[in-house]
Amino acid sequence: MLRLGRAAAGCRALAAPHPRGAGGHSKRSSSGRKEILINVHGGESSGIAEILMTRAHARNSLGKVLVNELFRALESLRCDERIRVVVFKSEVKGVFCAGADLKERAQMNDTEVGHFVHRLRSLMDEIAALPMPTIAAIEGYALGGGLELALACDLRIAASSAKMGLIETTRGLLPGAGGTQRLPRCIGIGLAKELIFTGRQVDGQQALSLGLVNHTVPQNDEGDAAYQRALILAKEILPQVDIASGMAIEGMCYAQNIPTRDRQEGMAAFREKRPPQFIGE
Repeated sequence: MLRLGRAAAGCRALAAPHPRGAGGHSKRSSSGRKEILINVHGGESSGIAEILMTRAHARNSLGKVLVNELFRALESLRCDERIRVVVFKSEVKGVFCAGADLKERAQMNDTEVGHFVHRLRSLMDEIAALPMPTIAAIEGYALGGGLELALACDLRIAASSAKMGLIETTRGLLPGAGGTQRLPRCIGIGLAKELIFTGRQVDGQQALSLGLVNHTVPQNDEGDAAYQRALILAKEILPQVDIASGMAIEGMCYAQNIPTRDRQEGMAAFREKRPPQFIGE
C-alpha cells in the first residue's frame, strides 16, 4: 500500500464535493458561471475526483475568480477520505491553462500585483500539499502559470500536440508561482535555465524526452487523449493508495508535538506578537 502522509493542516468538517460544483459563496465570474467544477468520476465510490477548468472566454487564465474557486475546490477535497486520486483537466478545447490573466493584472497596482502573485504561489503549494496523488492531463497549451500548475501536480500526462513553457521572460516577467523551483527539480537545473531564459515552448514528445511529463499520447478526435490516459493511470494508482493510514500517521505525529515546550512557546509568541525562542524541546 502507498501510504500518504502529506500535510493536511487546517482540515475542517466539510461537506462532500458535489459531483459538478466546487461549492462556496464567493463572487462568481462576470458571466455568472463557475470557472472550476469538481466531478467525482464514476460516482463517489470510485475514489477519483476531477478538477475541471471551464473559463473558456479567457483560455483558463488564472484570474481572481478562477483562483478563488480553485482554493475552495482544494479545500473540499483535502479532507475527503473517499477521494484517493485527483485529476486536473480542462473543459476548454485546445488549452489546459494559458497562465496569468494579464488583462486583469494590468488593472492592478504594484501592491495588488505582489499580493496576487503571492496568492498564486500559495495556490500551487496547496496543490502540491494535497494528501492524495494528483495528475495533470495536459491538452493544448500549458503556459506560464498553467505549466506551474501542472508542475505542482505529482504526475503529468500530455497529448503529443500539447505546448508547454514558462514564457514569462518573453513578456518581461519572471515565473512567480513556483516555476523556478519545481522545473529544475523536474528536469534538472541546466535544462530548466534554458527553458526559462528563452521562454521556449515544447510539445508533448519533447516534454517527455526532457522528463517534464510522465507520458505523452497521440491526440484523438475528441481532444481528450491525455485525460483518457490520466484516468488509466489513476485507476492503476487507486489500489495502492491508503490515505486513511497516512492521515493516522499525521495525527500521531501531531499528538507528539502537542505537549512540547516549543509548541507552547510558539503559541505564546503568537499571542504576544514577538519572535519565538525555540529550545528544541
